[in-house]
Amino acid sequence: MPLRIERCKRPRTLKRAGGVNAAASRGKEPIMRTTRRALLLALAFATPLAACMGATAESSSSDPGQATSAGGLVGKPAPDFSVAAVANGKGKVALSELRGKVVLVDFWGTFCEPCKKSFPKLQDLHTKYAASGLKIVGISEDEDDDKGAIPGFANSYGAKFTLGWDADKSIARSYKPPTMPSSFIIDKGGVVRYAHVGYHDGEEVEVEKEIKELLAR
Repeated sequence: MPLRIERCKRPRTLKRAGGVNAAASRGKEPIMRTTRRALLLALAFATPLAACMGATAESSSSDPGQATSAGGLVGKPAPDFSVAAVANGKGKVALSELRGKVVLVDFWGTFCEPCKKSFPKLQDLHTKYAASGLKIVGISEDEDDDKGAIPGFANSYGAKFTLGWDADKSIARSYKPPTMPSSFIIDKGGVVRYAHVGYHDGEEVEVEKEIKELLAR
């Protein structure tokens, strides 16, 4: 099935979920390279990722199919993973070792324009709640030749939370993020409680409310 590119739309709110959105390409990147990256992501993930091409097109996060894909994990045990930290951490981060913490897993990429907006919002949450038991793990879905850009991206957009690289896309295949950014909020017992597809301004208020609720449990 060919990769489908649609015009940018407002993210759909999932059941017990909101939204952080859309895989985006660098504006000056050659079209052939952008298409290759999008196709690789589409083939790697169980559900196609739609790529957002600057201001002209974005994945359809209002597509019920995408909402179902991310929301299907809500209320279920979060798929375990172990990822090597490539920025703001050392060694590997394993979800199974984070029990007792509220974990926000964010799927993103250096090619994702909306991620430039979502990273500062995630950093605000990290600053406010890390000491209270929040752990944010950003999972990069970049290609191998872009892995080296991850630390620079983190530095440029103020991210101090841990960033890992999903080398074989196995984490993405488990979580099936419909687009980027997509985030999953996991409670202290390892259950996905909220899923957010896409990004839009102001939604961080809802995300913060959810995190505070889970930290208080």
